[in-house]
Amino acid sequence: MRARLVALVAATSSLVLVAFLVPMALLVRATVADRVEAAATGELDVLAPSVARLDTGPLTDVVAEENAHGPHLVTVFLPDGRVLGVPARRSSAVDAAMAGRSFSAPVPGGREVLVAVAGLSGGTAVIRTVVSNGELRRGVVPAWLVLGALGVGLMLVSGLVADQLARALTRPLSNLAGVAHRLAHGDLSARAHPAGSPEIRQVGMGLNLLATQISDLLVAERELVADLSHRLRTPLTAVRVDAESLPDPEDRARLGDDVDRLERAVNSIIWEARQGVRSDARCNADEVVAERVRFWAPLADEERRPMDIRLTREHVPVRVSGEDLAAATDALLGNVFAHTPEGCGLTVQLTRRPDGGAVLTVVDDGPGLPGPQVLERGRSGSGSTGLGLDIVRRVAARSGGSASFGNGTGGGASITVELGSPEDA
Repeated sequence: MRARLVALVAATSSLVLVAFLVPMALLVRATVADRVEAAATGELDVLAPSVARLDTGPLTDVVAEENAHGPHLVTVFLPDGRVLGVPARRSSAVDAAMAGRSFSAPVPGGREVLVAVAGLSGGTAVIRTVVSNGELRRGVVPAWLVLGALGVGLMLVSGLVADQLARALTRPLSNLAGVAHRLAHGDLSARAHPAGSPEIRQVGMGLNLLATQISDLLVAERELVADLSHRLRTPLTAVRVDAESLPDPEDRARLGDDVDRLERAVNSIIWEARQGVRSDARCNADEVVAERVRFWAPLADEERRPMDIRLTREHVPVRVSGEDLAAATDALLGNVFAHTPEGCGLTVQLTRRPDGGAVLTVVDDGPGLPGPQVLERGRSGSGSTGLGLDIVRRVAARSGGSASFGNGTGGGASITVELGSPEDA
């Protein structure tokens, strides 16, 4: 926008300068020519009294003296046809001047200046001289150069003024754009400082109001999630009481551990809802995935599901919290147990990405994904909430990676999750 404004002012200024300088240049040339012709006419007017009163002999001497010392060569055409001074052809302009009119006329190489002298006994005499084109244009080129320099200077000044005006207009807009980008990247504390024209200030105040409303809505949403999660504590307490009343110590311990994990998950949800998404979260993917595989292994044994576990033996740090990665892993494995028949096998593979991060792949031997609608948040073809795969996608995106969903060559569902490295933050 700034460059366009400067270009517009430059184009407008150039048109104005052309409209001013071209007539001025023509006027300068005409003025110089008129001045030279007027000077030549004045020189001839000095001879006019001598031509009117002197006889031919003395007049010849006067003309010769003028030609010897004057700036221009003079020719005198007498009424009787005689020519004194420098020989010259009697042109039609000379004949016209014999009628008593003084003027100038173009000739090859310049202009001839003619002065008519009336009052002679035989009629009218004509004094003639020639002014060359060099004299007529002397000083014109320097004047044009001065005008050109003036035009260039005015263009530079107008460009500088236009640049300052454009900067004053675009700087507030650039600041607004920067605030908008910060808000888009999650910095809800970004605020614009209204400046510039009244319209731009109104946009800045509107952007600040929008940012405040977004912050308030997010706070309200986080508090609502925290409150809803807190309500789970009551049924969890009831479950814990029921678990402690079981007569079998092994079952009591197993259910107690499950309740403890569920309570920790609820506490994590409450804490994350109140704190928001952390940009510095990280964990070791190999440890989290191995722990979640061990959690699901007893259920796989109970349902006679063969599990092919292929986890890397080295630590693989990723840019996501352990709770988020555990939730995504549970969503992937839970979908297999929920949407495939008992006895259907699955493969869990975790490898390191060449450029840092990890790749988690879960493939099952089931019927595969029913259709693209299961990839949309809140939609499921099997009566569930439809949030599992969206959780996986969002966790991958927050880590700087991606998730791809589809069916494998064997027909079962194949889900690949790429997790970014903490070094990419």
